[in-house]
Amino acid sequence: MTQQELSKLGSTLWGIADDLRGAMNADDFRDYMLSFLFLRYLSDNYEAAAKKELGSDYPSFQSNPTLALPLSGEGTVVPPSAKEIVAPPLGKGEAGRGYISPLSVWYAENAGDVAEFEKQMRRKVHYVIEPQHLWSSIAELARTQNGELLHTLEKGFKYIENESFDSTFQGLFSEINLNSEKLGKNYTDRNAKLCTIISRIAAGIAGFSTNSDILGDAYEYLIGQFAAGSGKKAGEFYTPQQISTILSAIVTLDSQEPATGKKKKLDKVLDFACGSGSLLLNVRKQLGSHGIGKIYGQESNITTYNLARMNMLLHGVKDSEFEIHHGDSLLNDWDILNEMNPAKKLECDAVVANPPFSYRWEPTEAIGEDFRFKSYGLAPKSAADFAFLLHGFHFLSDQGTMAIILPHGVLFRGGAEERIRTKLLKDGHIDTVIGLPANLFFSTGIPVCILVLKKCKKPDDVLFINASEHFEKGKRQNRLLPEHIDKIVDTYQYRKEEERYSRRVSMDVIAKEHNFNLNISRYVSTAQAEEQIDLQAKNAELVELEKNIVASTSRHNQFLMELGLPPLP
Repeated sequence: MTQQELSKLGSTLWGIADDLRGAMNADDFRDYMLSFLFLRYLSDNYEAAAKKELGSDYPSFQSNPTLALPLSGEGTVVPPSAKEIVAPPLGKGEAGRGYISPLSVWYAENAGDVAEFEKQMRRKVHYVIEPQHLWSSIAELARTQNGELLHTLEKGFKYIENESFDSTFQGLFSEINLNSEKLGKNYTDRNAKLCTIISRIAAGIAGFSTNSDILGDAYEYLIGQFAAGSGKKAGEFYTPQQISTILSAIVTLDSQEPATGKKKKLDKVLDFACGSGSLLLNVRKQLGSHGIGKIYGQESNITTYNLARMNMLLHGVKDSEFEIHHGDSLLNDWDILNEMNPAKKLECDAVVANPPFSYRWEPTEAIGEDFRFKSYGLAPKSAADFAFLLHGFHFLSDQGTMAIILPHGVLFRGGAEERIRTKLLKDGHIDTVIGLPANLFFSTGIPVCILVLKKCKKPDDVLFINASEHFEKGKRQNRLLPEHIDKIVDTYQYRKEEERYSRRVSMDVIAKEHNFNLNISRYVSTAQAEEQIDLQAKNAELVELEKNIVASTSRHNQFLMELGLPPLP
């Protein structure tokens, strides 16, 4: 699929969302729509794997959406044998009709083999979806306005959560409330609304290729569009793609010699405030699908945590290739990050993050003794920025690179933050400071910076990049174009210096002349130098002008006298 077709698919889906959500909050509708898109992916992937697993035993008839199967009173498809493809007319009181999928026919004819088949599917694709819960069946229930759609969806989501996946995936649909009054006041209204939403999605994507990459990219597109509609709340789950690209490009370069290019592989990557997972996926995209050994993420918001897990699977990341933890990074309630044995400590080749800016927190005395903060001290209650930084930095390997987005205040604020910043500088851990333009984020209009940190770095200086004036202005958000992104990454990679853009500053200058203050404008000013004025030349020019005025006035008065008019004073 071309980029143009992908954009068309994304805009088609967004048009459906914008048209159907009505008075519903954008965040609420987002969760429904993205979950249905995810179900479509799971179903396509499962049916393809089932076809491969069953081989010639997979029913080969061409599915016809007009064919139907009777449903039980609970909305479960009752499949006939392959010889009974056309279902008999429904009797009075029967619940409705369902879609005949090849898999439902195989289940009916091979009831004794189903358990072994599902065992194989769990082993190979790590989950199971029953035929009546496949997207094709759900879409047909929606198309025919079947009254059992809502019940069938509920059962399908619960089955996927509790029976299909390993326990790691429990609660994947926990925030999808199909009985919410936001969908309708009663069951009938809610069912009808779901029928409309699913029918429109099914029709919208029918004309497009829907492999995992395409659906994953469409999912990302929708997350971005919903983020734009969420305003400040978007900061909870979304990092704009152009900024994500900068961070991911930086951390995938060789940490000691960036000029030599990208690393071939990263063993472990961590984002401790991962939101919907887009930043982690961007790092993976830089290196290819086999470029990362394992992805680790932390997210405190339950809805966003579920989005991240879906996002990983939609992009073809196997559940054995990532771990996303629902919890508080600052409290460090994830067992895998609390390992006290240094030999078993998680060390990541890349750490990326876009944590909440100037987050208020309540550090305790116990946290002050925490291994992440003990050597540096605690960030102030009013701003946890350095607490987030130190959390991620602790899990960075000696050969790794960390890139984190923070507000500019961390560069110059005093008190506890000054002490932490000074120690990081003295220890040689701050490699690069990048200043970005204002109004790039949905959550804030303030300009932000990217700090690049390393535990072992070669240059005894800090590279400052002032990219604050390099952007394209937009109506609601400013944008970084590809050339702006490339310039930042290229300057970092080759440690270039350019007037009014970038400069390498020695630690001696930072310490002695600026007292460890990292305010970017101290080192790279974008202010235009004022033009020097030659006062003597200007005075001579004014004297000459005065002479010309006197001479012109004298000639003018002569003309006035000839006309009998009074002269000018």
